[in-house]
Amino acid sequence: MADHHLIIVESPSKARTLQNVLGDKYDIIASVGHIRDLPPREMGVDADHDFQVTYQVAPEKKRIISQLKKALSNADIVYLATDPDREGEAISWALVETLNIKVPTYRLVFHELTSTAILNAFDSTRPIDMNLVRAQETRRILDRLVGYEISPVLWRKIAPRLSAGRVQSVAIRLVVERERTRYTFKPSQWWDLEATFTTTMNESFTAILVGLDGKRLVNSKDFDRTSGQLVSKKGVILLERETTYALTNRLTNSKWSVTRLQEKPSTSKPSPPFTTSTLQQAAANKLNFSPKRTMRVAQKLYENGYITYMRTDSTTLSQEALEAARKLILDQFGRDYLPSKPLVYKTKVKNAQEAHEAIRPAGAQFQNPGQMTSQENDLRRLYQLIYQRTLACQMVSAKIRKTTMDVSDDGAVFQAAGKVIEFPGYMAVYQRTSDDDAGEEKTLPKLHEGEQVGCEHISPKEHKTKPFARYTEATLIKELELLGIGRPSTYASIMDTIQRREYVFKKNGSLVPTFTAVGVVRLMEANFAELVDYQFTARMEDVLDEISRGEREHLPYLHRFYFGGNGDPGLKALLSVPIEIRRICTIPLGHGKDDVPVNVRIGRYGPYLEYGDSRTSLDVDTPPADISLEWALERLEKGSEYPKELGQDPESGQPVLMKKGRFGFYLQLGSDSQKLKQKSLLPGMAPEEATLEIAMQILSLPRDLGPHPVTGEPVLVDLGKYGPYLKSGQTNGQIPKGEDLLSIELDRALEILQSSKRKTPAILRELGDHPKTGAKITVKSGRYGPYITDGTTNVSLKKDEEPDQIDLAEALKRLVAKAAQGPTRRRRGGRGASKRA
Repeated sequence: MADHHLIIVESPSKARTLQNVLGDKYDIIASVGHIRDLPPREMGVDADHDFQVTYQVAPEKKRIISQLKKALSNADIVYLATDPDREGEAISWALVETLNIKVPTYRLVFHELTSTAILNAFDSTRPIDMNLVRAQETRRILDRLVGYEISPVLWRKIAPRLSAGRVQSVAIRLVVERERTRYTFKPSQWWDLEATFTTTMNESFTAILVGLDGKRLVNSKDFDRTSGQLVSKKGVILLERETTYALTNRLTNSKWSVTRLQEKPSTSKPSPPFTTSTLQQAAANKLNFSPKRTMRVAQKLYENGYITYMRTDSTTLSQEALEAARKLILDQFGRDYLPSKPLVYKTKVKNAQEAHEAIRPAGAQFQNPGQMTSQENDLRRLYQLIYQRTLACQMVSAKIRKTTMDVSDDGAVFQAAGKVIEFPGYMAVYQRTSDDDAGEEKTLPKLHEGEQVGCEHISPKEHKTKPFARYTEATLIKELELLGIGRPSTYASIMDTIQRREYVFKKNGSLVPTFTAVGVVRLMEANFAELVDYQFTARMEDVLDEISRGEREHLPYLHRFYFGGNGDPGLKALLSVPIEIRRICTIPLGHGKDDVPVNVRIGRYGPYLEYGDSRTSLDVDTPPADISLEWALERLEKGSEYPKELGQDPESGQPVLMKKGRFGFYLQLGSDSQKLKQKSLLPGMAPEEATLEIAMQILSLPRDLGPHPVTGEPVLVDLGKYGPYLKSGQTNGQIPKGEDLLSIELDRALEILQSSKRKTPAILRELGDHPKTGAKITVKSGRYGPYITDGTTNVSLKKDEEPDQIDLAEALKRLVAKAAQGPTRRRRGGRGASKRA
């Protein structure tokens, strides 16, 4: 009788791909991610007993474990085909321990889901690598020690619900430090001239003044990038506004000729194939994808057999990939674009066991992006980016001709620069967004030295130094990678966490720290400096790599980290050091009248300005670097106007107040002891626009527009948490932007309600079929927002989560968890029931 083979993978979509390749010879089942983890509401690590770890099976995983055990009962051989990294190795080990597998068990490893790779993996099975498991577990222990020991300190000292993280806190520090440099930056100004010259053939070109009377003019390189100030005036000329205008008049009628002409050939080399971090950076720059979105799409591409494994920091390409790329280049572009031999890129990876291939199209023949017509748009776009980068990295360099031309009179020198791409090479398929060589071509007229040109126009140009730009998600990932902090699997979750925890917010695509983040970083720098030290954190990553290679024992390192040793105090000792929280949460801005200090204070309920006895709150999304002493004094003076009484309610005689809170201005009826009613201002309304009459209209909401002609229910207009809306019975409708809720009438309200009403929820996204029941898994639009359903169980999406962020595996995971909770119980007495004392 033939042996019964069972393969366990993480995700249902990966299971389907394997089943299509292997057929019915193997039973394939998904664990749907980790089947156990550290307990969610306790440390789960016993530091006093060699950091013994307590694992817990989540309630929503019990049904999956039952299914796994049932499948296991018939198995003679088990293959663990989890992902080829530390996390995948840990999942395999958890499966062996939790399921108590007794039959022969083998680790099945492949880096792409193609028939060849899958079948070849059976020839190179191995045992579970316990070094990788220990490295993953050590990382989890370190994360727990930092998170569970330091987070309560932040709750007590700064604000509730804050968290510290081993890598997260370092990422926040980078964002805060960049904001500090922007705050201390003092912009400088300089001027130059731009001239338009014409040749005898009536061809025109522009040039910039670079020299005057034998001296060089100041340019942007002469200023310190951090301070914004001129480094040295020695040997250079700093033009000011008045000088440039006088100079313009002097030079307009000069006689000009070409005094220097230099042509210089150069090359631009292609970039290496994608690693996880470089893929996230390129997808952010070219596709406007967040790291989280990039990894979600890449996971789908991998599980559907389109690309190799997407968590890697290797730039290596297999011989199979090199041959596939070179054949495509030869067929599509010709021999001129193909190097004489394959290009090899050095990788920074130290850990040979995890030095996988770079991210590339899977297989020995790359799928053409144009043939992916049945796939989602995100999948097509990201695959095309990977496809193009893989081809480009094996193409010849681009050839570029750069021309520099000096045009002079007796004392002034203007310089023009030109660039021509003589042979595109790799640029024919892929251009870097940050590559100057890939920019727009600029051709200069054909001239020779001594040839005269005419001056058509000269105009002064003002320039100002600019501070370092704030990080974007892409540039922050790049900086973390340069510092050696974090690993491919962590970057996307770090970006997501620091925004979700409201340590940073986005402004025009840039990451801006909140004052809460500033307070947390100041506390960490003062009391836990090593934990936000860049070199210390990078060294920690190296140690985890050493553990994964079997070159280092994990327990001595954990003991030293927590209890101290060899000069290190250890985390436990640092927790007992007193914290000067008032100093930490006070940021001096300068002094006002009578030398009274003006400070930003970081309070438990948000930041505020303090000046003697005067205080006024700051908006939570105020960029720290944008606050100056002058701005703060003006804000304090303006803030002292509030609360401001607009008048009295004609009916009750109670005061109507304009007040300012951490989320902006709002109206209040009655004194603070009464607070009869509060309402936000209308969207886009300035506080100065709110007269007593308008304030009373807002405070009188909800307004009854009349009965619904069909149901008889009153049609109400109101201003809620998410803006103006209409309500009639069980039907709600959002009032479109630009419409005035104070003047809207019944007919228009009925139109909005009708368009909002749906007899059946609209399907926003189809995710696929349930692997067991065959039921359609979809995301639908519901009364309270989008939700996942299989026709029996419904699960609402999380706040701010978009339908395109959910894949089939995640949907199944949530549906299983919701079903395990049993039916929802209604509260007695309905929605309006009061709680028992």
